[in-house]
Amino acid sequence: MNFPGDLKYTPTHEWAKVGADGLLWVGSTDAAQDMLGDLVFVGDVKVGQTLKAGETAGVVESVKAASDIYAPVDGEVVAFTDALDSEPQKLNADPYGAWIFKMKTAESLAGLLDAKTYESNVAAAK
Repeated sequence: MNFPGDLKYTPTHEWAKVGADGLLWVGSTDAAQDMLGDLVFVGDVKVGQTLKAGETAGVVESVKAASDIYAPVDGEVVAFTDALDSEPQKLNADPYGAWIFKMKTAESLAGLLDAKTYESNVAAAK
């Protein structure tokens, strides 16, 4: 499993990073896609919605289960990767190359997990 050191993580298996556009990019981790299996749906993300950290931003569904995607920090959803509507398997192929949504936020990412802590949490859950 892959745990890039330049990302921040949530206990609920989202990754976050500030992109070159100044927005917070949010995706689903390698561990999440591994647990879910082959994804068949990614969506229900509402652009323009203001969320608090931990609130549901969307959903991913696989052949095995469905799981909510949560906002890692407070902010406004400003974009969704439309390509995931027709090709949700992109998250299986490259979970860190395919962001799900972007947020505009003034929040710090300091409260999120670093790669080493997230990797320890994943190992402890097995």
